[in-house]
Amino acid sequence: MNINPVAFRLFGLEIRWYGILIAIGAFLALMVCENMGKKYKYKDGLYEGFASDMGIFAIIFGVLGARAYYVLFQLDYYLANPSEILAIRNGGLAIYGGIIAGLITIHIFSKIKKINFITLLDTASPGVALAQGIGRWGNFANSEAHGGPTNLPWGIYVDGIKVHPTFLYESILDLGIFIFLYFILSKRQKFTGQLTAFYLILYGIGRFFIEGMRTDSLYFGPFRISQIVSLIFILSGLIIYAKRKRN
Repeated sequence: MNINPVAFRLFGLEIRWYGILIAIGAFLALMVCENMGKKYKYKDGLYEGFASDMGIFAIIFGVLGARAYYVLFQLDYYLANPSEILAIRNGGLAIYGGIIAGLITIHIFSKIKKINFITLLDTASPGVALAQGIGRWGNFANSEAHGGPTNLPWGIYVDGIKVHPTFLYESILDLGIFIFLYFILSKRQKFTGQLTAFYLILYGIGRFFIEGMRTDSLYFGPFRISQIVSLIFILSGLIIYAKRKRN
């Protein structure tokens, strides 16, 4: 099943579902982040309104990082078609690039505002998972980020072929992580960094297997880039968990 990727036109400009869903996800992520600050009673340097201050930069540089990551691993194509480098409305945002750029931005923000970096990551992790879960439906609108052929009843048709809806698998994974982090773990949190560690581990594991089904993966030689980064996320999460728990 394919849908029109264009939601509506405004003054002749196409407004796509991809951008709308990313914007909704980002807005809700900021709300969740601020709520996490309230749950923490604005400790470790947090202050009322920190989420919107941080979010402005994290969203801008996150989108730029997501695009740069995608373009970098499709460099031959974009060198031949430079006019398409900034055409993000058509898709082509790699979430891992966005997360990495977001992490760098949050780290710089924490230094400038003198806020504990790991505490900031804990406040951001549930909202990031929620935004990812919503944003993945933009891939559905663009008929991208799907898997190979399948006969499973929940398969979707793309160009007349029934395929794995890997965008749906990841959306379910992301929303599950959000529910676990925000509604369960945050109420039982035992140490700073616990939410961040679980986000990295759970998302890394889930994405590793989902990526193996996709037909549009970015490659470095024979290896899928996202699977390599997934393993780095898992290892990073385990290190953070062990180190923070011991401390």
